Amino acid sequence: MINYSLHIEHLVKYFGRRLVFNEINESFKAGNIYGVAGPNGSGKSTFVKIIANLISPTRGRVIHKIDDRIIVNEQLHNYIGFVSPYLFLYDEFTAEENLIHFSKIRGIPFHKDYADYLLSEFNLYDRKNDLVKGYSSGMKQRLKFIFALLHKPPLIILDEPTSNLDNFGKDKVYEIILKEGKENLVLIASNEEADLNLCSYVINLEEYKNNR
Repeated sequence: MINYSLHIEHLVKYFGRRLVFNEINESFKAGNIYGVAGPNGSGKSTFVKIIANLISPTRGRVIHKIDDRIIVNEQLHNYIGFVSPYLFLYDEFTAEENLIHFSKIRGIPFHKDYADYLLSEFNLYDRKNDLVKGYSSGMKQRLKFIFALLHKPPLIILDEPTSNLDNFGKDKVYEIILKEGKENLVLIASNEEADLNLCSYVINLEEYKNNR
């Protein structure tokens, strides 16, 4: 099992004068699936963006470790797979061209065999040479999972992972989440009960709305 851990210390976030959450202290480790719950607007996306170093907290810090070695922010993208409805895809590229391009951006070789395996897993292999602009919203969401998994990251962050998915897509995503959670650290931000039922531990951001 990968020795990856995530430590959140005294995390506080304001937008202007509006408190999003206050004094979150949690630790997560690989081999588990964790949930972040709360209604729309509660700060779930903000929380996972801070963890992924996409935005900064107002106070506090997030520490990523592998084999007890702290990962510097500049290298963090190599260890994280991120899925969310707001991630950008290149509509004028095919699915395979998107995967090749994102591999180049990450500075890693494009592993065609593994890409084809993931495309097959998510029922997109027969459409891999189609332009993404012709994809349905559910197909695009499944393609985002392939982006997230292609470099085999030890931390997988899923923001509203079943958004736009039909029953087949949801079943496949749940299968992948359970598989990845055996070895890696999986973090799910969602207000969907079925998503959160996969988690062994869930934090509710509504509990972190008061000044302390």
